[in-house]
Amino acid sequence: MNMNKLVVICITCLCIAAIPAIAQENNTTTNGDETNVTATPTVTPTANETNVNETNVTETPTPAPTEAKFRVGPTVTLRPVNDVINKSQDGLVELYMNNPSLNDVTLTADVQIAVPSGIHVYGEGFGYGGAAGTVAGKFTVPPGTVRTIHINIKADKVGDFTVHFTGLYWPDGDKDAFQQISLTHPLTVKEPSPKPLDTEPTGGAGEAGETSADTANGLPLPSGLLSVIAIVVAFGALMPRKK
Repeated sequence: MNMNKLVVICITCLCIAAIPAIAQENNTTTNGDETNVTATPTVTPTANETNVNETNVTETPTPAPTEAKFRVGPTVTLRPVNDVINKSQDGLVELYMNNPSLNDVTLTADVQIAVPSGIHVYGEGFGYGGAAGTVAGKFTVPPGTVRTIHINIKADKVGDFTVHFTGLYWPDGDKDAFQQISLTHPLTVKEPSPKPLDTEPTGGAGEAGETSADTANGLPLPSGLLSVIAIVVAFGALMPRKK
């Protein structure tokens, strides 16, 4: 019995003595595996390589849009030529537009002319608007050019009147840069126009402001009748007289 206990005690002591050796062997094996594992290094491009790659990529720059503007302000105004209306002449006003050659953009003008009742306005490029007594027109003036619009004014009643001229002008392509214009022009009507609804200017010698001398009872003589009278007078002077 004592012998059996002694054997058990000896086996137990041997196991206890063998445990540290087994643990040390396991640690050695683990360390050896970690040493054999080789990590793959991460390659980071250098600054020179980055610059070379960026240099090889060529980008075409987008040109900036050209701003439409006037270097020198244009001129848009009314110039009175004749402010008296009678039977032989109309009122005449010029719409004068000047776009200096220093500008690179076209002048665009949108204008309106408002007249009182009994006054009629006719001009190149103007058309009747929706409201009675209003005409409107849109005009373009390239750089370095001048444009003059002749406006004929007729009347069917006597009196003093005022023509109102309003509108906008801007550099073509940039309506946000518009400028406003507002002008007035007085007129005196001494005699009603012979044909106030005729778009053609009143003809005859009086169109340029001169008064015709060929009148009978205050009315102009027809040019055809004057020719017949001249022929009769000339024929009578050439005929031989009876003795």
